[in-house]
Amino acid sequence: MRNPPSLALSRFFLPSLIRQAMLVILFGFSLTLTAHAQQPFYTDDADVTEYKHFHIQFNNEFDVLQRFDYPSLTQNTSALEVGYGLAKNLEVSVNGPLIGISNSRIITPRRVVGLGDIELQVKFNPIKEKEGSRMPALAATFAIEFPTGNTNKGLGSGLADYFVNGIIQKSVTKKTTLRLNGGILFAGNDTTGEIGIKTRGTAFVGGASVVKQFTPKLDLGIEVTGALTKTLHLDEGQVQTQIGGNYQLFKKMSLDFGIIAGKFNTTRLGVQLGCQIDF
Repeated sequence: MRNPPSLALSRFFLPSLIRQAMLVILFGFSLTLTAHAQQPFYTDDADVTEYKHFHIQFNNEFDVLQRFDYPSLTQNTSALEVGYGLAKNLEVSVNGPLIGISNSRIITPRRVVGLGDIELQVKFNPIKEKEGSRMPALAATFAIEFPTGNTNKGLGSGLADYFVNGIIQKSVTKKTTLRLNGGILFAGNDTTGEIGIKTRGTAFVGGASVVKQFTPKLDLGIEVTGALTKTLHLDEGQVQTQIGGNYQLFKKMSLDFGIIAGKFNTTRLGVQLGCQIDF
């Protein structure tokens, strides 16, 4: 889970009425915000890597930070994730970011670069969707994030994070897929560099995405993701939306892209580009 954009864009995004609608969506469906999963989207899918095979994702996201993050201005995050099919319907993965933060000229250093926190994750997919059945695919993940990033440089949280997430995936039509997530961060916080909720403790995170296959090679979709602390105050949480998709370059390799806009403790405006490979 991205020079300033125009002032019009930043003021346009998420007025009061839309913020309330987002809150209803997030907790009406009990949704999750996680590390990149169904790339480029943050909403995870129910699929797991095939047994004894690898799945590799690389993503670069450039973000314009919120005004309250000043004197930090922008952040670039390059993330690599490697997943392996450990058993049938069971996947293990590891991912970690390389973070670069650009600051105002009023402080030194102007730019900070380094590794962020490393995450280990296990995903189990006990129920798969079957054609003609109303039962959706179900999956669950458990993740631990280790405080490997430098806290003095703002690259790491300094906390170990423990996260559980549930996933529902259902084909609405033959070419359209709906995904809902709902999870709880039990300890730590969900920061990646300057982005994320910095409040320590329990957080409720969620996400929903709809993706449609427009051609045999091109998928496009939209998602809403967010997080709230146990105080349930929006200004202590985060809400963001993304429009993006995938273009199948080869049978087992795709190009992933997305544009993100957010409010509160997330990016103000971001763009991302990545790829994923199966072998």
